Amino acid sequence: MQKPSLNNRKIWAIVPAAGAGSRFSKTELKQYQRIQDLTVLEHTVNRLNQLPLAGCILAISEQDDVARQLNFEKNDNIHFCLGGRERVDSVLNALIYLSDIAAPDDIVLVHDAARPCVTVECLNDLVYTVTHLATSAILAIPVRDTLKRVVQQQEIQQTVSREYLWQAQTPQASSLSQLKNAIETALKNDVVITDEASALEFMGEIVQVVQGRSDNLKITYPDDLELARLILNAQHGKTA
Repeated sequence: MQKPSLNNRKIWAIVPAAGAGSRFSKTELKQYQRIQDLTVLEHTVNRLNQLPLAGCILAISEQDDVARQLNFEKNDNIHFCLGGRERVDSVLNALIYLSDIAAPDDIVLVHDAARPCVTVECLNDLVYTVTHLATSAILAIPVRDTLKRVVQQQEIQQTVSREYLWQAQTPQASSLSQLKNAIETALKNDVVITDEASALEFMGEIVQVVQGRSDNLKITYPDDLELARLILNAQHGKTA
């Protein structure tokens, strides 16, 4: 897909990186594990910076003494803000920070800190969709495997149709004002926000699905780190 025409709208990225990631480790943060001499977070931010970003806001914890010391490819467009207790709190803090330096109609991409393998083509496809359809959008892939609903004692209750099911990924993109309003309104109404799209859905906003790729892996468990290394090697044309 061709690169998007932004019509004077700037692109900003938000990376919530304040979480503990307890499923990965009780003591080590997954975003600071190393692959090819770079941390996962550096890979992630450097990939986002393949877009013409006006800036990338990292929402980090108050105790984080690592992020500010990293050497990103475009250090001059990196901003930091304080993260929150939950992912949604970190995203909202970053949106509030952005409100002072960005236009309400600027495009905001929210991306998981532990997704270092998103391709530039997928990023361009996402921004193209947001700009040309004037809508919010997320990367996602169709569910491939047979899904089972499981009840007590690991018993299968039924097979769930996958015909209309997609697995959400990030980045998830919207305008700054629209996303900020959606998250603030959803939180006031005690809506459980699992991702940015869920807040927009609560507001009745249209969210377009842009087909991504299965190699846009989110590092969740320790063995995902090795898989991410293999993916990055393959994407860079190297042998593992």
